[in-house]
This record gives sequence, structure tokens and C-alpha cells, in this order.
Amino acid sequence: MLAVAKLQHDFGVEVCGVDLSTAMNDETFSEIESAFFAGQLMVFCDQRLSPAQFHSFAKRFGPPEPHVIDQFHHPACSDILVLSNVNKNGSPTGLADAGTYFHTDYSYLDVPARCTMLYSIVVPRIGGDTLFANQYAAYDDLSASMKTLIENLVGLHHYGNRDDVDEASRTVASVLNDKQKNRLNWVRHRIARAHPVTGRKALYAVSGSSFGIEGMPDNEAVALLDELKAHATQPKYIYSLKYGVGSLVIWDNASLLHSATLIDPNDARTLWRITIKEPGSHA
Repeated sequence: MLAVAKLQHDFGVEVCGVDLSTAMNDETFSEIESAFFAGQLMVFCDQRLSPAQFHSFAKRFGPPEPHVIDQFHHPACSDILVLSNVNKNGSPTGLADAGTYFHTDYSYLDVPARCTMLYSIVVPRIGGDTLFANQYAAYDDLSASMKTLIENLVGLHHYGNRDDVDEASRTVASVLNDKQKNRLNWVRHRIARAHPVTGRKALYAVSGSSFGIEGMPDNEAVALLDELKAHATQPKYIYSLKYGVGSLVIWDNASLLHSATLIDPNDARTLWRITIKEPGSHA
């Protein structure tokens, strides 16, 4: 039986006594998967994983999707994105300051992300937490009139951070080169989106990649999205996760917003990331 402990009362679980570097039978994985979708955020502590072991476990959840920023793919596995502020021989070894605003991974793709996994290798001395905001709870707490208003609304998404488009800023979406920009298009997702696994409704990507609403003037759309974002990122919905060396963290992109926190650029941090797409389109 899987040993699962709550991280806090609302969402988030920690799994103890599981070594993800070893082969896992279907029964154990089924328990993990069920606990993950129930908990939305899952943490495994003290893991020691090679790129192949990390990748093997991640694939159990669905198809990995390489990040558009391909210059920081792990040399041993293109499905792994290296997140790091460490420089080697004067060049960055990974993507620094990634996602330092509330967003949903791959909401700028037609088939969005099911879950994201971060494996923590080097932990900064101060900070480096990730903030998670529960979008089930945020939706549930909306007024009846707001639920009715957004029921059939479709958000228009593109790669980027609606609140910061200055490419010189540390809180802008990680900057793409021209070739990478040309690979991306506008996509559409419901604002009140039924979770593709649980069926439960959540606010979806109201912060980050959502720049408009289908059929609505831009100023009205942004005003509504900003109102929903302010509601969805209230402190009562947020849990701050602290990483240890060897932490492997998985979160549910369909029911959570998340934000990295800025750290001192000279305080080393390195993680590996794999993002899993939904098996089919559930926009």
C-alpha cells in the first residue's frame, strides 16, 4: 500500500518509501496515478535518478513533449529541459528564471499539458520555491453569475506572459528566437474547463498565456481575465513548495496555476523538467 501524506489540508501529497530509479509494477503506478489526480500536486523525496530513469517514470503518465526552447534540452534526452542559472565556460547550462509568473505549462499549445515533473538536483541556499494555486477551489468559489458568464467563453492563448512582454525583464516568458516563435500559433481553450481525467471544472490558464477571449473586444477580455486572475491567485488558494536535493515534484496543469520564485542569480539552482501532454485534445 502506498504511503501518502498530505502536504496541507487543501491539495498536495507526499509519497514516502518509493524509489523511482527501480522498475515499478502496474499496480503501484496505478496507486500513484490515482493519488496524483486526487492530490493535484505530488512530491517524492530523496530520489537519485539518471536521465533515462527520470524519462522512464515520466512516460508512464503520457507522451512527453519537448520544450520549444530546444537549446537547453538535456544532451542525453531531448524530452528533458534543463532549468539552471549555472554558467559553464561563460555560457548558460540551462534556462534561468523560467516561469516566474502564474501560468499553466503548454497552455499555448493546441493539446495542452497533463502534468509537469521537476527533478531537483542543485538547490539554492535561499528561496527557489514554486507557488501553486488551486484552480478547482478558485472556480468553486466564483459567484453564480460569474460562472454563468464564463461557462461558454473560450480563451485565446499564445506563448508569453500577458502581464509582461518586455524581453529584457526577468519576469517575461523565457525568450524565444525567431525560429522558435514561428513554430507557435494562437490556440483556444475554455476558461471554465472540465478536467480531462476527473471531469471537475477548474479555471484554466487565466494568467500567463491567455491574451484574449473569443468574440470579445480586447479591452473587455483583458479586464475579465485580470479579474479572474486576481481571484484565482489569492493567498487562500496558494501553497508554496520548498525543494530538497533529490525532490521529484509532479503537478496537474489542468487544475493548478504555478509560478517560480526569483532567486539570486549567483545562488546556484539546477532542475530537470519533463512535461507530459494530454493523450488527446480536450480544449
